[in-house]
Amino acid sequence: MRKAMCFAVLFSVIFSMGAFAQKTNLFVLNYIDATAPGYAEDQAIWQKFIDDNPDITIVKEELSNEPFHQKLAAYVAAGTVPDVMYMYPSGRSTILHEQKLVKDLAPLLGNDFLSNFMPSVVDPSGQKGKYLAELPQSVCYSTVMYTNTKLLADLGLKVPTTYQEMKAMLPKLKAKGIRPLLMANKDDWVMQSCLYSTIVGRMLGDEWIDKALAGKVKFTDKEFVKTLEFVEMMYKDGILGRDTIQISYGEAPALFAAGKAAFFIDGDWRQNAFITDKASGIALIDPKKQESDFGYFNFPAIPDEKNPGVVSAILGCGYGISSAIPAGSAKEKAAVKLLKYLYSQDVQRQYLELGKYITSRKDVKSDKLEPFTTKMSQYYASIGKTCYVLDGAMDTSIYTPLNLGLQQIGLGTKTPMQVAESIQAATDSWIASRK
Repeated sequence: MRKAMCFAVLFSVIFSMGAFAQKTNLFVLNYIDATAPGYAEDQAIWQKFIDDNPDITIVKEELSNEPFHQKLAAYVAAGTVPDVMYMYPSGRSTILHEQKLVKDLAPLLGNDFLSNFMPSVVDPSGQKGKYLAELPQSVCYSTVMYTNTKLLADLGLKVPTTYQEMKAMLPKLKAKGIRPLLMANKDDWVMQSCLYSTIVGRMLGDEWIDKALAGKVKFTDKEFVKTLEFVEMMYKDGILGRDTIQISYGEAPALFAAGKAAFFIDGDWRQNAFITDKASGIALIDPKKQESDFGYFNFPAIPDEKNPGVVSAILGCGYGISSAIPAGSAKEKAAVKLLKYLYSQDVQRQYLELGKYITSRKDVKSDKLEPFTTKMSQYYASIGKTCYVLDGAMDTSIYTPLNLGLQQIGLGTKTPMQVAESIQAATDSWIASRK
């Protein structure tokens, strides 16, 4: 009897030790470019969480650009959504929102934690599912005109305030072999997200897009076709070279930093490419030159604009937690702990200093920012109204032919009307599928 009791006690102790030692596994699908500045520092941030939480095992898959989107789509199709995933407030993450494949973060993170963030990013109305599916790390302005002000000054030129003024610069720029406007249009989303969305916002406005998606107006109507004709005009005028469609996203920053273009159009996040890489100590643009030779400006006024000065913007990306994780489970608690760490004041300060984005936390400050990052905050302050980033407002089936069509206009293989017809056909199909 005594032996039996001893065995039972011993078994209980062993079982308890095993339970205590049991780890919680989290599979994370993360969006990151291993070639971008700050990659090593980003890995260190994740490693600190791993080191500080030996009871949690992080299995992390990291991808960027189209491979990321394709992999997430594959996971969704297979019904194996990652435990924690990088996602958008709408756009390509729409299916995660609409099918409630991710949890509502509001009750999980709590009001005390969320009160540290800008009201706009915790407002669920800004997300496709109308709940806090992801906590935006920032508010993203997708159209920023990075400008080599020294180059302009050396040629006796000023930052243009109108499209006509920009066009008038061409002879002087081209005489020196300098590209007027650089964009990485080989990646089909860039023109749409980083310039065309602003063009549509200025010429038509968000209300017109809402009407088109409701079937009340058509993308083949002349007012929309005119927005595509403006893109065509930019290529025909020589503002944009057709060869920009062969420039990949990764190579564009170095071309701009080397003085090969007067202007570079990209999102606010791209300033990260120019600042000092903490791992190598190398910056594409020296901090002193960031201060003296470069600036951020709004794209100049365009013909027939109805909404002067608006810039396309969207709630930033962030992390969501899979709805498949049981409520109250150790895995859910581990996922919440990870998110609270990633969005902590200290980690967000580090991301700010790395130039990843201007954080949505209200209590983050730093005296270690390079001029490009500081200037971005100043640029934000100069912007009044914003408009849709179209791939955030449209279904994937609609903005996919739009993205491709903008490339085709640039190549001269399709007319604006032909592109408009393909967009409308996709819209008709989408509307029909929702009835």
